[in-house]
Amino acid sequence: MSQNGRCPPPPPLPACCPQTLAGPAQKRKLYQTIASGRTPVEGDYTEARVLLGQREASFRTDLLWVLVNSYVPSLIQDGPQCGLVALWMAAHLRQPQLNIDMETVTQTALNRAYTAQGEMFSAQNMALLAEEICCCRAQLLSGGLRDNNALSIIKHLWDRQPVLIPYDEDFNHAPCKRSGHKAHWAVASGVLLGLDHGSLDKQDVRPDPSLPWLYLPTTAGTPCPLSNTLPREVYILAKQGKSLRYQIWSLDCIAESNDQLRTMDPQRENNGTQYVLPEGGVEAGLLGQAVMLHTRSLKQ
Repeated sequence: MSQNGRCPPPPPLPACCPQTLAGPAQKRKLYQTIASGRTPVEGDYTEARVLLGQREASFRTDLLWVLVNSYVPSLIQDGPQCGLVALWMAAHLRQPQLNIDMETVTQTALNRAYTAQGEMFSAQNMALLAEEICCCRAQLLSGGLRDNNALSIIKHLWDRQPVLIPYDEDFNHAPCKRSGHKAHWAVASGVLLGLDHGSLDKQDVRPDPSLPWLYLPTTAGTPCPLSNTLPREVYILAKQGKSLRYQIWSLDCIAESNDQLRTMDPQRENNGTQYVLPEGGVEAGLLGQAVMLHTRSLKQ
């Protein structure tokens, strides 16, 4: 760390023979084609309001619903670089703010031998890369995304700090269970809590102007209403590299997906392409793990 307390940027890359992602140019993917005709919706709550309004009937009317989110920009991945794209998105919540380009993220991962094609099959390597790129503390969670880890994730998101989560991706980018064959990364930047009435001081929240049943914190410093007990229902607001849009997923659903990441897709494993896998494979690298970025805590 420098004398002024700021962490220096990642070391410059070698001037000669820079590494690049291997492999021939691929035909444009469907998600890339779809994204090319759209623009991201900006704002902490703008897009979330639309999503929640569309799914209003899905949320229990006997609960008090509170939403917290910090907007992260969108970026469509090029090849199997979902984890690197998720980290690039998360880096924008770093305080003080950083200006990190995607090429720096990719080249740093290549130079550290964390990836060969852009893939990230190790949450531990993701945490190391995040610390180098963002110069902040990255906390590796293991043992699943339930119970105490779920509580940690909720409080972290309430504090407007991001969480990088590996999961199996379904056709609509939502979590599914395919034994790790569709392993993918997302960045969670917000959380929606379904609380018992009376468990939150109404002075700490205000009704959303467009969705009267939804409440938002009055200030950025509004304390998290949880102590050691999980709320009735929890959803996370997340982005991933195949869509410009936010998605809302139940924390239980993504925890189930995260907890069955065991093997690489056999077709990918046997297609002759080189990938970087930790000892123990996908299960050792991803199952039951996530990375919380402490974006206001400099790496020591």
